[in-house]
Amino acid sequence: MSSLIGKEALLQAVSKAEIVAGPETDTQSHFTGIKKYFNSYTLTGRMNCVLATYRGIAWIVLYFKLRSKKTPAVKAT
Repeated sequence: MSSLIGKEALLQAVSKAEIVAGPETDTQSHFTGIKKYFNSYTLTGRMNCVLATYRGIAWIVLYFKLRSKKTPAVKAT
């Protein structure tokens, strides 16, 4: 009987510690697919979102800088 009381007390202490400490620190294992790499919960996920945004902006800037600046000739009538 005393071992059951000890186990219950241990379980309560663990659950209280989990509430105080917050959710599991390894949240990346819960994500699958693209959510594993782009999420707002982990530092790596946030970094990947920022880097993808910067890459997208850089591609747009490069596209407009490097595209042809030739305008079609206007026909005189």
